[in-house]
Amino acid sequence: MADGFEQMWSDLAPVGRSAATGGYFRQPWDSAEEELRAWFAEQAAARGLVLETDALGNQVAWWRPEPVPGQTEILGVLTGSHLDSVLDGGAYDGPLGVVSAFAAVDRLRERGVEPGRAIGISAFREEEGSRFGLACLGSRLASGSVAWADVEGLRDRKGVALGDVTGEPDAGAGGVLADVGCFVELHVEQGRALVDRGAPVGLASGIWPHGRWRFDFTGRADHAGTTRMEDRADPMLTYAMTVLAANKQARLTTGSTDGEGRATFGRVDVRPNGTNAVPSAVTAWLDARADSDEALQAMVAAIERQAGDRAGRDRTEVVVTAESVSGPVEFSPDLAARINAGRDWPVLPTQAGHDAGILSAAGHPSAMLFVRNPTGVSHSPAESAEMADCLAGVEALADALTELAG
Repeated sequence: MADGFEQMWSDLAPVGRSAATGGYFRQPWDSAEEELRAWFAEQAAARGLVLETDALGNQVAWWRPEPVPGQTEILGVLTGSHLDSVLDGGAYDGPLGVVSAFAAVDRLRERGVEPGRAIGISAFREEEGSRFGLACLGSRLASGSVAWADVEGLRDRKGVALGDVTGEPDAGAGGVLADVGCFVELHVEQGRALVDRGAPVGLASGIWPHGRWRFDFTGRADHAGTTRMEDRADPMLTYAMTVLAANKQARLTTGSTDGEGRATFGRVDVRPNGTNAVPSAVTAWLDARADSDEALQAMVAAIERQAGDRAGRDRTEVVVTAESVSGPVEFSPDLAARINAGRDWPVLPTQAGHDAGILSAAGHPSAMLFVRNPTGVSHSPAESAEMADCLAGVEALADALTELAG
């Protein structure tokens, strides 16, 4: 029998971990992520699962039941998550769902469950968008939500194009989802709702609409010492005011279940990036989220309007480009009811994007299980989960797979 959850988790713990911060750097097509992909293949082989991989590198390992003569084949149940991380991220976001999926299959076999439909374990590539900027890139391509022609030119921070690293002339939809009837993703909770409710496991009701917008501020480079303040066209001033505007507009967004939207400038590029020079350009990326499309659009429009007003006073310019926008997702009420029958797990919305949201929007009924996060911190080295809660999550996922595929 392949290793249990605790051994698998221990094996993955050192991969891509920074000795300086304790955080993880598992970006797509780097050595750490390639090691994780090899680990996935080894785990699939150890269990006799059939591994499928598409041109982008999305992996699905299938446990297929013996065919019954005369019986029509039923589309399978897919579980799993992703193995990549944000820059300096936590250990649990993504890998918890993959490790739990292998452990759940082990539990089904220990219980003597013979699935009536295939069970697949997935590891989608570039879920975080930390390298090429488009979140859930792997599941978007696999589901046909985006076309290869529209993304092959995406470039990372070093200017390398996606099409160059894949080595494929067309890494579009490759058929790994052709046999999928529904999807159940287990994920560490990225908040404190389960802590507040005293529950180790919960279910997601849906995902807030969210997106990423690029703000390009341009001005005039000049000398930091000799240029009078009133003579400057400093895009950093416009950017700084826009950050404050984003914070204000998010707090003013009303109608949300928890009273406010979300707006974050977490990435910035300054040129020429010199200590003694007024910058000529600042590029910054806004991550914005709200509980409705209307609230999200209104919030981003208000931020853009205030940025433009400030640019006029600073003698600078600002151009805003939507790089990726995802609408609201409601997960399948039927799947949730079947998974939650007799358990009464808390049901809560999530403000984070997930592969489950992409598959749901593409027509694959989906559900999500959350495992309690004691601090609520995520996308950080401080992200955590107790082992007892992780094991409860494995049992919950095994129960869900038994219900849906047994």
